[in-house]
This record gives sequence, C-alpha cells and structure tokens, in this order.
Amino acid sequence: MGQGFGGTIAFGREQMNEHSTRRNWLGAASTAAVAGALEASPQESGGPAAGGRVYNVRDFGAKGDGKTLDTQALQAAIDACHRDRGGTVLVPAGVFPTGTVEMKSNVTLHIAAQGTLLGSVDGRQYHAADAIPLHGDSTLEDGNVGLLFAVDAENVTIEGPGTIDGQGLQFRSPNRGVAPPSGRGGADRPYHLLFHRCCNLRVRGLNLVSSAFHSVRVIQSRYVWMEGLRIHNRVNSNNDGFHFISSEHVHVANCDVETQDDACALFGSCRFVTVADSTFSTRWSVFRFGGGNPEDVTISNCVIYQTYGCPIKMHFGPTSRAQNLVFSNLVMHDVTGPISINLDHRARRGEAQPEPGERGFLRNISFRGIRASVAAEGKQYEDMAFRQNYRPGETRQCIVLNATGEAFLNDIELSDIRITYGGGGTAEEAAREVPQVAGEYFEIGTPPAYGLYARNVRGLAMNNVRFEVTEPDLRPAVVLDHVSDAAINGLSAQGDPRAKSVLRFVETRDVLVTAPRVLTAAATFLRVEGAGSGGIRVDGGDIGKASSALEAGAGARKDGVAIR
Repeated sequence: MGQGFGGTIAFGREQMNEHSTRRNWLGAASTAAVAGALEASPQESGGPAAGGRVYNVRDFGAKGDGKTLDTQALQAAIDACHRDRGGTVLVPAGVFPTGTVEMKSNVTLHIAAQGTLLGSVDGRQYHAADAIPLHGDSTLEDGNVGLLFAVDAENVTIEGPGTIDGQGLQFRSPNRGVAPPSGRGGADRPYHLLFHRCCNLRVRGLNLVSSAFHSVRVIQSRYVWMEGLRIHNRVNSNNDGFHFISSEHVHVANCDVETQDDACALFGSCRFVTVADSTFSTRWSVFRFGGGNPEDVTISNCVIYQTYGCPIKMHFGPTSRAQNLVFSNLVMHDVTGPISINLDHRARRGEAQPEPGERGFLRNISFRGIRASVAAEGKQYEDMAFRQNYRPGETRQCIVLNATGEAFLNDIELSDIRITYGGGGTAEEAAREVPQVAGEYFEIGTPPAYGLYARNVRGLAMNNVRFEVTEPDLRPAVVLDHVSDAAINGLSAQGDPRAKSVLRFVETRDVLVTAPRVLTAAATFLRVEGAGSGGIRVDGGDIGKASSALEAGAGARKDGVAIR
C-alpha cells in the first residue's frame, strides 16, 4: 500500500507541474485580456464586460492638477459607468477640484490612496438636488446641496483609501453679516456626501475632511454600511459627522470621527441600526436622537473622548415613540454630560395638543458596561479655527433622565457603570428646583445631583453602579424625583459631610435599595421628601460612613421607609 500511495503522489506532482505551468500561462493571458477589456474608454459600453469595467476619470478629461475644475470629467465618467450597467470609476493619484457631482446606481467610485477630490471654493460650482425636499418634515430643512449626492439610487459605493476635502473653512463667514469667501453659506453649504432614498449604500475606507456642512447625510435610505472612515470635520458650525434621518438597516463600524457638531445623529424614525468599534470626539453630542420613532438600535464597543457637550443625548416630543435602544461597552474619557434623555408631551407652538392615545413614549432603554471620566466644564479645541462658548447650564452635568408634566420614561436600565465626575457642585445647586423643561440638556441648568437626576421615570433599574468625584461636591449622588417602581442594587457613591444626603427621593415610591455602599463620610444616607413618597426599602449594604441613615422632610413620613 505504501508503494501505491507513493506512486500516486509522484504521478500527481507531474500532473500538478504540467497543469500549473499551463494555468499560470493561461492566467497571465486571461488577466491581460480582462484588464484590456475592463479599462474602458469613453466610447466603450455593453458587451460581456458590462458592469465590470473601470472608468479612469483622466480618460474623460480630468487633469488632477489641483487647479483645473474636473467636475464635468467626473460626472461624465460616472454617467458612462452607469450606462454600462455599472462598474468602477477610478480617481487615480492627483488632486481633482470639483463642484457638485451626482452618483448613479451600480457605480463604485474608488479614490486611490494618493487621490483627492477637492471641493471647489467657488460656491457657484454647487447646486441643489431638487429631488430632495426641504419642507414638510422638519428634519429635512437643513439643505439639499452635496459635493457628491445620490437620489433614488441603488448599489452605490464610495470608497478609499483616498481623501475628500470639502475646504469647509471657505464657507464660514468671518463676521456676522459678512458673506463667506465662497459666497455660499447657511443651509446652502454642501455636504461631503448626501443620499436620499437610496438602497444598498456603502461608504468605506475614506478620509473625509473639512466639510462645509455635515460630512455624511443619509435620508430615508435602506441597507447602509459606513465602514473604516476617518472623519475630521471642525472648520465650520454644524460640522456633523454622520447624520441619519429615518433610515433602516444602518451599520457603522471601525470609524474614527472628530467633529464640531453631532458625531453620529439619528433623527426621525431610524430602525435596525448598529454602531460598533469606533471612536468619537465632538463639541456637542456623539449619539443624538431627536423626533420620530427610533427603535431597535444598538451602540457598542466605542470610545468617546474630548466631548464637551453630551455624549448621548435624546430629545423627544409629544408624539415620538422611542424604544429598544441599547448602549453597551462604552469608554468615555474627558467628556461632559454624559447622558441626557428628555421627553415632553406638550405640543410645540402652533401645533395641536395630541390626544391621550396619540401621546408618545420612551421605553426599554439600556446602558451597560460604561466607564467614564466626566469633566465639570468644557474646554477649547486646538484643531478648531474658532472659539467654543459654553452656557452656564453645561457645567457640572450628570446623567439626566427627564420627563415633564404627564410624560413618563419607562423601563430604563443602568448596569455595570463606573463614572468619576469633576465635582464642584454647591449647596445652592443641590437645593434648586429643576424647571419643567425637556429640551436641550443644558436648558434644565446645573442639576441638583452630581451622579444621576431622574424625574418622571417608571421602572428604573440600577445595578452595580459607582459614582465618585475628584473635587468636593455638595449635591447628592442620586436624586429621584417623581420616580416609581425602581430597583437599585449595589450602588456605591461618595458623600460629603456638608451635603444634606447621599440619596434624595422626592415624591418617589416603591423603591428597593439593596447592598448600597457609602464610600466617604456623609451626613445622611437617604433624605425623603413629599407626602407621596413611600414603599421605600433599604436592605443590607454598608452605609456606616453616613452619620444618620434617614431624614424626612417636606411632608414625607419616616414610616414610609424601611431600613434593615
């Protein structure tokens, strides 16, 4: 059997050598033939290579010299590729100035490593995409001008490893009332990339720098992948990174985003969204939700740094319905905020008040595995050409869960959370009443807690949460205001002998606190206020560093609290 096996191997090798030589020769010939067929001239189309050719923009007249406007050549190459049932439009090495260019279905735009699409500084080189509406849905009233745009297209890809440079500083007015150098400003500024009602959209491997407006804006589109992008967008106001509006099956992964405005906004009714394995930094918010009915969103394994606004911000009005939003495994380093959720059932000015059955809700929101260092105040950015101003209400913020009037947040989970705050809160801030406002995070002012302020919440779960401060803070760690059905397990928090309490419950009932720990000396562990407070139980833990366990005031009764 050994001889037969060896003979088989020997025979096989001879066959392999013969076939390998023939295959290599045929492969080389085939590659040359395919390459010749796939490098299309402006006149070629159709045939067996349809949908697979490469269209080099230089073959259509592009110069790539950094001076000559190459808009027409780029558009001609894309149009020819589209007519040929798709393929690849190649932007080779060089700098290609351009105005507005429209992407088409089945076209891949490939920008080579040393290739740059350079947005023209002449505002007249851009035009609006008239098919994108500006009225009706308020989320669409931000302009419809793109450097590259697509409407009702499918199978569109824009990829690197090259660069798109919007030269956005030329679209910023040097002074109020003065036109920007480009002659185009406000909502007429161009986005890097603008997509409306597209399907199967991929943007990957690009460097996107200095947009005049948002970098990537995606409206009412389906099946969207944003992968391996490097976005640096800090030369103008409203310099968002990603801005998704009412889009579905959206996936963001392996991106590094530094922006002046929202880094990853999800407006309207976004559904089936994943964001993962990315880093973000911005002056305002990283993950911003507003309006519509977002649901089924997961955000995980991300690092957020130097974000001096609010990393996670949600603001919903009277008819919005938000649910099933999960944030997990997030590191936040040197941020303010860090989380703000707001719900208001009051109608906006000029709008009819919704009927009870039409009122919106926010429910099933989860935050798990978060490590954060939270600064008391915002800072200036070295890579921004203009100074950032901060409102008084932006200082000494905390996690805010805030509904007003008859609105309630439902089923909010905070689990495995470690946050170190900058501290500095005063006794006056601890005693202030929070206005009945559910707008931007800073509109409520500095909250009366350094760790968590929750108002109008039903079904709050806190498990294994630790709050600390680097500077003394005279506010409680946690304030629950009109909260019911809450379970707090394994909360560890610093106190201060000059602060009234570590926990403060106002008109709050049916709360179970198990295994709490007071980390430093404190006056009182729990202060309960309001005649409606009751059904509160504290079980186990170590609160020995507090001088007293319980204090009641403002009509609250001590017999509504059981401490064991």
